[in-house]
Amino acid sequence: MPRFQEILLLVGRLNYTWTNTESLLIYLIAGLAKVDKETAIIIFLTLNTTRARIELVERLAKKSTTSAACRKDVLEITQRLSQQAKLRNKYSHCIYSFDETGTQASTQLMRIFDSKESIKYGKMEALDDSELKRIDLSIEAIKEINRLIWAAVEKYSFPH
Repeated sequence: MPRFQEILLLVGRLNYTWTNTESLLIYLIAGLAKVDKETAIIIFLTLNTTRARIELVERLAKKSTTSAACRKDVLEITQRLSQQAKLRNKYSHCIYSFDETGTQASTQLMRIFDSKESIKYGKMEALDDSELKRIDLSIEAIKEINRLIWAAVEKYSFPH
C-alpha cells in the first residue's frame, strides 16, 4: 500500500476511534449529573469542544455527591482522554504534504506561536515511521479509554 494511503487510513482510524470514544462522555454526563440519556445528549451537543465536554465531566465528578471511588475512576478517564486529545487535535487540524511519489509525508501545523517580538506559524514536521507508530499507539490508548468508560458506566449503574 502506498504511504499516502497508509497515512490517510491511519489518521481516519484515529479520528473514528476518537469520535466513538468521545461520544461515550454522554453516559458519564448522564450518570454524574443524574439525568436521562436524552438530556445528556443535549448537554454534550451543546458543548462544542472536546475540552468543554471533558471539563464538564471532571466538574461533575468533583461534586461532593460523587463517591470518592467514582471520582477517582472518572478523573483517571478524563486525564487519559485529555492526553490523547493532543495528538488527535494535531492530526485533525494540520495540513498534510506528500511528495510527488506519495512516499514522503509531512504535516504543517495551523497554529500561531507568539514571542515577544515575532510570530511563527506553520511548523513543519515529518510524518515518518516513528510518528506513524505514535499514532497507532494513540489509537490503542483511546480504545482502552473506551473500555474504561464502559466499565465505569456499568460499575456505577449510569444510564445507557
